[in-house]
Amino acid sequence: MRSKLLLVILLVMPFLSFIGARDELPKVLIIGDSIAGDYFSFTEEQLEGKALLFKPIVINEKGDSTSCEGSTMGAKYIEQWIGDKKWDIIHFNFGLHDIKHIDPITGKNSKNLSHPQQANPKQYAKNLNKIVSKLKASNAQLIFATTTPYPDKLGRQMRSPGMPKVYNELALKIMTKNDIAINDLYSYVLPRMDELQRPKNVHFFELGSKELGQQVANSIERILSTK
Repeated sequence: MRSKLLLVILLVMPFLSFIGARDELPKVLIIGDSIAGDYFSFTEEQLEGKALLFKPIVINEKGDSTSCEGSTMGAKYIEQWIGDKKWDIIHFNFGLHDIKHIDPITGKNSKNLSHPQQANPKQYAKNLNKIVSKLKASNAQLIFATTTPYPDKLGRQMRSPGMPKVYNELALKIMTKNDIAINDLYSYVLPRMDELQRPKNVHFFELGSKELGQQVANSIERILSTK
């Protein structure tokens, strides 16, 4: 199964220290996978002077920085990622890692689409419910970003076609039940995949990451405008 990860509970901050009015800016935590890592700086740029953005740093057993990955990891470590800071807004997403197929013997990513998923839909929903419960306890205002689509044919075919829609439908039911705001990145990307997304890849061109960053900033600003 997955090697144990060592988590360093640090937060990426736009500056080393905050003085004066900057201390009073709303604090926003961005939790997500490598897609979120790619749009983080663009979101930060859009919200300069309006909010301070942070994200958890996760260090793997090799000492490399990685993302928050899937909901199984999230359910286990979400409280550590939240920490004791008072967050105004938490923008979060899980899905792409959950969809990946895993070799049941080695626990590594698999191109065999008959192998189990990292978290099947039932487990994904269970994990999300646990994550949402912990996030709500933080008293932050929450935004869930839907999982972005990917081409049916991938260069490293570790994900079955059409799964983002299946996982998003489950997630949206949970978020609606808990009155959590939705940032529908799936619907935003879907008609523009050829323009925004790398061929046969789950990741995006720089333009795609910039556009996603803008959409995330917009969703955060909508909540800031109500405060």
